[in-house]
Amino acid sequence: MKSLVKRALARDPDAFAELVCAYKQDMYRVAKSYLRDDEDVADAMQDAILTCFEKLPSLREPEYFKTWFIKILINKCNDILKAGKRYVSIENIPEEGVHDTAQSNIEFMMLMDSLDEQFRTVLVLRYSEGLSVKEISEILGLTESAVKVRLKRGRDKAKNFYEFNKLEVLV
Repeated sequence: MKSLVKRALARDPDAFAELVCAYKQDMYRVAKSYLRDDEDVADAMQDAILTCFEKLPSLREPEYFKTWFIKILINKCNDILKAGKRYVSIENIPEEGVHDTAQSNIEFMMLMDSLDEQFRTVLVLRYSEGLSVKEISEILGLTESAVKVRLKRGRDKAKNFYEFNKLEVLV
């Protein structure tokens, strides 16, 4: 991957396109953790890709491309949230009788909605993206100990959410 980044740094558009394709699922998961509407997610991803391409020469360390890319994406998501585009489209709400996978996605989205943004972000970066505590601290501009605290509290809140929902189903 590092050689691909170096080719992209040399302004090879094909190499940059390969990088974007390699990270598009990661980008989607991160953006979706911030934004609920798929159109907003697509806008954030598109803006992040464009910004990345324009600012690529400013990347100092090729091995940190993913971290840098995700940080740009998070900033774009925050821009959209600040612009007041925070809503859930009624089209995204599934009808009764959905498939079990869809139900799992609904439960996951309910969990994400129940968490404060600070916990949701670190959990997605850690467990969906597989970033280290150090990388998360660099992306979010936090100390490593603050990231660890947010991870712990986020996991505790997620556990409480699931325990509460299990009790609700049993009753």
